[in-house]
Amino acid sequence: MKPLKKLTLALLTVLSTVLLFSCSKDDDKTPMIPGETLASTAWETTNAKNNKGENVALTDANVVNFVGFAYFRTDGTFSIYNLDDSPKSQGDWSVSADGKTRTIVAKNAAGQVLFTRVVDILTLTQQEFTYRVYTNANDKTVYFDIVHTPTTHKEPK
Repeated sequence: MKPLKKLTLALLTVLSTVLLFSCSKDDDKTPMIPGETLASTAWETTNAKNNKGENVALTDANVVNFVGFAYFRTDGTFSIYNLDDSPKSQGDWSVSADGKTRTIVAKNAAGQVLFTRVVDILTLTQQEFTYRVYTNANDKTVYFDIVHTPTTHKEPK
């Protein structure tokens, strides 16, 4: 009878251990909502691709206006700087609940709206933020994908 008790105790110990570790917090990673992902880091434009999948120079006239360092804050405001740290735009931002579009409302220093831009999000992870821009809103066959990756670049003051 003693061997049966030892076997039962050993099985209960193993079962308890498995249950304990399967309920660990490490396995319970709740994904961030899209807006949280965008605000989780500063972003740097690192690449652009055309509708043929070819790399486009970041100085190309079709993409240069989308190139820079972007800082999306959790309070719904943003600042974007050129790669030389000169100011580009500031204002308000949002990401749709389904994570498919990002909207920025650029404002001047007085808070007046300069423009609103809505772009399709292709990728939004903690490693990459890519969106698509069209050179002609009526022609969806010609576009550029603007690729951003996280950066440790501090926001200019």
